[in-house]
Amino acid sequence: MLYRPFDIRWLYFDIRALGRARESTMRHMIVGKNLGLITLRLNGTGKDFVCLATRHVIEKGSLPRGNYSLFPLHLFEDQSPSKKLGVVEPSRPNFGPAFLRKISLDLANETPTPEDIFHYAYGVFHSPTYRSRYAEFLKIDFPRLPLTSSIELFRALAALGGELVSLHLMESPKLEKHITQFQGSRNAQVEKVTWSDDTVWLDKAQTTGFAAVPEPVWNFHIGGYQVCEKWLKDRKGRTLSAEDIAHYHKIVVALSETIHLMSEIDAVIESHGGWPLKYRSAICS
Repeated sequence: MLYRPFDIRWLYFDIRALGRARESTMRHMIVGKNLGLITLRLNGTGKDFVCLATRHVIEKGSLPRGNYSLFPLHLFEDQSPSKKLGVVEPSRPNFGPAFLRKISLDLANETPTPEDIFHYAYGVFHSPTYRSRYAEFLKIDFPRLPLTSSIELFRALAALGGELVSLHLMESPKLEKHITQFQGSRNAQVEKVTWSDDTVWLDKAQTTGFAAVPEPVWNFHIGGYQVCEKWLKDRKGRTLSAEDIAHYHKIVVALSETIHLMSEIDAVIESHGGWPLKYRSAICS
C-alpha cells in the first residue's frame, strides 16, 4: 500500500478488519498490475495541489487533508471468491466512451492508448503554469484536463508525463544514479531531521546525514507533505537500514528530476503556443 509519498508498506487487506476499505475501488489495484491517479476535489492552493501516481491501494493519510480520490486506469471485471487466486479477468480503461471519442477526434482520429492518456494528463497536471493559472478552479473541484488538437504536443507531454510516472513509481533507471552521499555512522538513529549546508541531518549534533541535497529538493512538496523531511520523520527513533538509505538516495533523485521535468513541461507547452490549451473535459468519468 502507499502509506505516504515514496513510502510503500504492507497491508493485510481484509474488509472485515479495515474501516472504510473502499473495496469497490481498491480491488482494481489488487487483482492485476494497474496504475492509479490520486487527487482531490478540494485542492487548496496551487502549491498544495495533489496529483500522484501509484500502483497500490492507498491509506487515508497517503496524502494530506483527506477526502481525496483514487482513479484506477483500468477496471477489472468482478471476481468471484470461487475463482483461482491469481487469475485476472479482462479489464477496460476507466474513461467514458464520449471522452475517448473526443480525444481521438481532436488528434485527427489517432487513438492513444490508456497509458498515453494517463501520461499526458500527468504531464499537464505537473505544469507549474497549469497549477498557477487554474489555482482558483483547483480549490473547488477536481482538476480538469485541457485537451489539445496538436498530436506533437500530445506526444511530447505524454513522454514527459511518462517519465514523471516512472520516477514517482520508483521504476525509472535514472534512480540508480545517486546524487547524494550518506555520511557519518551507519547505525545512527533518526533523531532530529534538519537541513543545512546542502545536507539532511539525522541527529542533533549534525554528524550523520545525506550530503548534496539541493535546497529546492529539500523544500519540494507533494500536496502538503515536504517529502524529504516527512519520509525521515516517519522513521524517528529507528535506525535506517542499508535498504532505507538506498531508498532515500532514490527519493532525492526522483524529486530532483521532477523539478527539472516540471520546468521542461512548461517550456514544451510554450513552444507550442502556450496557454490556454482548449479547456474541455475531465480526465475520468
